[in-house]
This record gives sequence, C-alpha cells and structure tokens, in this order.
Amino acid sequence: MFGSESLFFGAFTVFILLMLLLDLGVFSRKSHEVSFKEAAIWSAVWVSFAVGFYFFLLYHGDMIHGIQSMEDIKRVIEQYASNTVAVYEGDFEKTVASYRKNMALEYITGYLLEYSLSADNIFVMILIFNSFRVKERYYKKVLFWGILGALVMRFIFIFVGAALIAKAHWVLYLFGAFLLFTGIKMFFDKEEEEEIDPQKHPVVRFASKYFSVYPRYERDRFFVKKEGKFFITPLFLVVLIIEFTDLVFAVDSIPAIFGVTRDPYVVFFSNIFAILGLRSMFFFLANIMNLFHYLKYGLAALLSFIGAKLLAEPWLDTIGFERIYSFYAILIILGTSIAASLLFPPKKEEAAGTVPEKVKEKE
Repeated sequence: MFGSESLFFGAFTVFILLMLLLDLGVFSRKSHEVSFKEAAIWSAVWVSFAVGFYFFLLYHGDMIHGIQSMEDIKRVIEQYASNTVAVYEGDFEKTVASYRKNMALEYITGYLLEYSLSADNIFVMILIFNSFRVKERYYKKVLFWGILGALVMRFIFIFVGAALIAKAHWVLYLFGAFLLFTGIKMFFDKEEEEEIDPQKHPVVRFASKYFSVYPRYERDRFFVKKEGKFFITPLFLVVLIIEFTDLVFAVDSIPAIFGVTRDPYVVFFSNIFAILGLRSMFFFLANIMNLFHYLKYGLAALLSFIGAKLLAEPWLDTIGFERIYSFYAILIILGTSIAASLLFPPKKEEAAGTVPEKVKEKE
C-alpha cells in the first residue's frame, strides 16, 4: 500500500509542477500585467482540474491507497476513521464504490472549504504588494514562487498533523477549540484598515540581519551581484513575506480541513488545488473583492462550524451525522454571505477603503 501511495503521490506532484512550469515558462516568459481575461482563463483551468479530480476519486479513488482486497479496504477505513463508509461483507465492489463516493465527497468538501478560506489571503496580498510598491507586471512571478513554497510548507503541516492525530486522537479536540475561538474572534473583530510598514515587518528585519539586501528593485530579479557581492532584492523579500503569510493562514486552514477528513492525501490534494487556484483568483477578484464585504463573517461562521463539529463529533456520530451535511453547510454559509454582500452593498466611502489603491513604484 505504501508503494502505491508513494507512486500516485509522486505522479500527482510531477503533474502539478509541469502545469506550473507550463504557465510560467510558456505563457509567461516575460513579466507582464495579468489581464482579467487571462486570470479568468487560468481560474477556469485550475477549477476544472479540481472538479476533474473529484470525478477521478469518485471512480478510481481506491488507486491512491492500492486497495485490492476486502482486507485492504477495511484497513484503510479503520486507519482514516471513515465510519461513514458502508462495508458490505462478501461484496468487495460495492464496498469500494461506497469508499470512493465518501472519499470524493470529503475531497470536494475540503476543496470548497480551503478555496473559501484562501479568499481571505487576497486582501493581505493586495496589502503586501501595495506596501512594498511592487509593479503589477511582477505580481505573477512573485505569486508563482510564493505559492510553490507554500505547497512545500502545506505538505509538512498536513502529514505532521496526520501523524499527531494518528497517535493522539484528542488533538482533534484542540483543533476544534482553536477553530471555534478563531471563528468567534473573527466575527467580532472590527474592520480596521491595516497597514504594513516595510521596514518593521518581521521577515524584513530577519532577512536584513542575516543577508545583504539591495536597496532598490532590479526589474523582476530576486538576486543581484554588485561589485563582486551578492544581494537579495526587495522583490525576493516580498516572496518571503508571501510565504510567511501563508504559514500564518495555514494555522487555521489545516486544522479546519481535518474536521472534514482524516485522510492526509485527501487533505493534501484539496489544499493543493485550492492554493493553485488562489494565484489566478487573485488577479480575477482583486479589483472586485470589496463587493463581498460580508465574506469575512461567512469565513468566521465556517471556522466556527468546523470547530463545533470537531468538538461534538462523538455525539454527531451517534445521531447519524453524514459527510454530505458538512458540504451543504459550507455551501449555505458561503452562499448566504455572498448573497448578503450583493443585496446590501457597502456605502461608497466604505467600499473605497476596503481595497488599497494601486501604488506606482519607482525603480
């Protein structure tokens, strides 16, 4: 089983890297401003891949864990606590079909949850780019490398988290309490216009202490050599800050998705597709995010719901709570927050202050 999982995981990783390199190397040889059309096309591409992977799991999900017998599937079900999977003694095919259906549902629910939570990153990314006066034509390259690093960090977080849960199931209750607290806190936090001081950011201070930082941008370069000495550029600092920001957001999102599934591979796949879609979604939604001013409350409700679900899991199991109910709840919460935003638009002065104005950079 381990061999099958490693083989599939390796093939999946190679595919994702090839797609990213295709995007950056073939379609983005030169740094350029990403148009609304280009962002829409790539958003559609990544969403299509995510939905396509749902159907792959629905019909071939057993391939991931190398399930070939009734003993195999029982072991997988026990290992990942998928107690919603019906086991039909003597009917291997029917049991596998039940397992695939459950796995696909967990994946698409986790993907929707992660994609929603990723939307909150857009506000922070806009703030970072404007605070550091990054030109728009360099956004795509920065996000590419920032998100590539985020994939590595998510991988570590997810499989370490899965190992902790396997050894101590009570860790899930800590996750639940943390998410419930975070959701309630987010709901009551006042909307305040944030600012980032480039000189005081902890990443900038750390990098300045241990590396030589060049004082100005050198087009889209991350490193420069001047008078025989190597420097990192401010653009590379922005990449590091994007990485650091994702690390902070992962503290919420990783525990949240473990409230949907215990299978670390499903957690990883849903995270990957959500993060990859985030880069295109940034360009697609950056200029209209101010319309969804109630989304913050929707995300707060999502975190609170998942946290409460984790804490009440033993009781929910006794009353027959099914995975599909979580999917419906997420759809309803997101739909309600988006609908409320569109039905009750913000006042003009509020909308103007939601997304910082673009700042032109001098090189």
